[in-house]
Amino acid sequence: METAQLTESTQPVLSPDQLFAHWQGHRNLTRKTIEAFPEAELFNHSIGGMRTFAELVMEIIDLTGPGIEGIVTGKWKTMDELSHTTCNYPKTKEGILAVWDETTQLLNELAPQVTTTRLNQTEAAFGMYEDKLYSTLLYFIDNEIHHRAQGFVYLRSLGIAPPPFWERF
Repeated sequence: METAQLTESTQPVLSPDQLFAHWQGHRNLTRKTIEAFPEAELFNHSIGGMRTFAELVMEIIDLTGPGIEGIVTGKWKTMDELSHTTCNYPKTKEGILAVWDETTQLLNELAPQVTTTRLNQTEAAFGMYEDKLYSTLLYFIDNEIHHRAQGFVYLRSLGIAPPPFWERF
């Protein structure tokens, strides 16, 4: 079976603006999920040896901020430079939400610079993951959804109802 290649003349299903708006909807829901956590459990609760939700959130932040910078500039941090790999991240819920909001602002500022042409270029994100940038961007979104779902499980295990998954705005 032959795989269709996206070309400059191909009409995208979503424009970059629509794709980033979709991502921001997921980010809004993930922020609500962070807010739902009691402070101590955000940093200490885990199940079956999985990372805490604070650690998972920092991974999402690291993929989003340095990820959008890499997509826009072509300059990528290495994995060793990211906060979630160095444990260089806030130790309070308020601090994590502040970094989350700063990252959201960065995404809002840089996303309009991303074109369909740029998304069709191939690069090694973080010096490791070579793929078309649209695929890398979809990975960032998928990764966030995956980790947010872990957060939902943690919340339910604490007797807390997670925010409705369909309320992204």
